[in-house]
Amino acid sequence: MSENLLNTIYLSIAYLVLFASAEFFYHRLKTRAEITRKYVHIVTGLLTMLFPPLIQNHWLVLLLCSSFLIILLASLYFKLLPSINAVERTTRGSILYPVIVYCCYLMYISQDQFIFYYIPILILTLCDPMAALVGKHFPRGKYITFGHCKTLSGSAGFFAAAVITSLCLVVGLEQMTLTKTLIITISVAVVTTIAEALSHKGYDNLTIPFSALAMLMLINHYL
Repeated sequence: MSENLLNTIYLSIAYLVLFASAEFFYHRLKTRAEITRKYVHIVTGLLTMLFPPLIQNHWLVLLLCSSFLIILLASLYFKLLPSINAVERTTRGSILYPVIVYCCYLMYISQDQFIFYYIPILILTLCDPMAALVGKHFPRGKYITFGHCKTLSGSAGFFAAAVITSLCLVVGLEQMTLTKTLIITISVAVVTTIAEALSHKGYDNLTIPFSALAMLMLINHYL
């Protein structure tokens, strides 16, 4: 058995353990679905960080993402996995996540730059929950986008986290000039913050990474 395939199996098991632990927290420890959903969101994002070093075959990544997309679609249809799906708001975020992960992986392969994978995924994984956390505990400057309430404090929290995340990844993964590093950091933070502010019903799982990818492609082309 190839190392790529073996690593894919290990990652599949890790995801299944993650889902099982979320169900345990929800059913046995009576943890609210909003919390278990965030838990799955963050740990899933961290596990996807292992794709580039462990899997050098996009077909295996497609297989992995497709398998979990089918599981998540089935869970919605048959009303399973309440630790993820039993939230009061309507959201499609969970089923969009495997799609965007595979798209980012394809971009990473085509551009041969780690930032095309890690920046979109990590901003979604870390900054989106940061916006929700700050906005909930420090609800300052409420505003409405498409009928949904957001806060300037939450957007500011997202922006600050996006700047830190992008800067650390660019410096750590690529050899770039200071000017290009700063342009990437600020530009990606701005467009993803706007994407988060305008997105609802889980579509930020799509708009945040795609806006980051679009900005990275523009900068890579013109600079």
